[in-house]
Amino acid sequence: MSEHIATAAIRSDYPEPLWVQAADLIVGEVESGVLRPGARLPPERELCQQLGISRVTLRKALTHLVEQGVLSPSHGRGWYVSDTATSSSSPAKDWPNNLESFSETAARMGLVATSRVLSAEVHPASIDEGEELQLAPGSPLFVLDRVRLLGGMPIAVNRDKVPEALLPDHAAIDFSVESLYDHLADNGVHPARADSTVEAIAAGEMLAASLELEPGKPVLVLTQLVFDADEKPVLSSVIQYSGDRYRLRTQFARTTARRPR
Repeated sequence: MSEHIATAAIRSDYPEPLWVQAADLIVGEVESGVLRPGARLPPERELCQQLGISRVTLRKALTHLVEQGVLSPSHGRGWYVSDTATSSSSPAKDWPNNLESFSETAARMGLVATSRVLSAEVHPASIDEGEELQLAPGSPLFVLDRVRLLGGMPIAVNRDKVPEALLPDHAAIDFSVESLYDHLADNGVHPARADSTVEAIAAGEMLAASLELEPGKPVLVLTQLVFDADEKPVLSSVIQYSGDRYRLRTQFARTTARRPR
């Protein structure tokens, strides 16, 4: 007996391809326990009707999930949830728990990351900036403001601050298409970890215009201080994501506490 897939919105106006959204939906059903290991998915025709996608799109999603170890095909019988399917089998669509650049995340999702550069300039580090990045106040700081796009759709507004000494060739870089992380690596700077916070705010008029939103719409703000392997701060970043185009997925584990005796 096949299981029913919960109806969910697959949006043609999202930057993620339809097959990625379909794959993510199926993985969500596996992770939530609705689809258990060994369960058979509904017939393809029924799945296409439930999800509102073509059979070609569905086949791409199912084939991808087989490659990820989430599903197993059975010739003439259909598609089954793999006995080894776990939350760690999630497709590469999810925003990561590990540190990676916007461009690297986009590549995993099968999307093309581009940027609209708002400004790229050097200014003297303020006292607060110097304290954050362990610089003397007044040290040259390269500040890069960009609108980040996936598939041509604005996803976020990003401000990066880097000590100019770590990126001396910044004036020759086309940041509309090139990765800041890649160029840091070219200069021997390798981000290793980040202290991060996430909060929700309402978009002001300028931010809303950059993200093509109505003012007041929700925006998720990701603030990061990035360190290298020697625990030296190398990058300060603030990324303001459109709330309806960004999902942060993480995991929480409950430790077993000792009961008082």
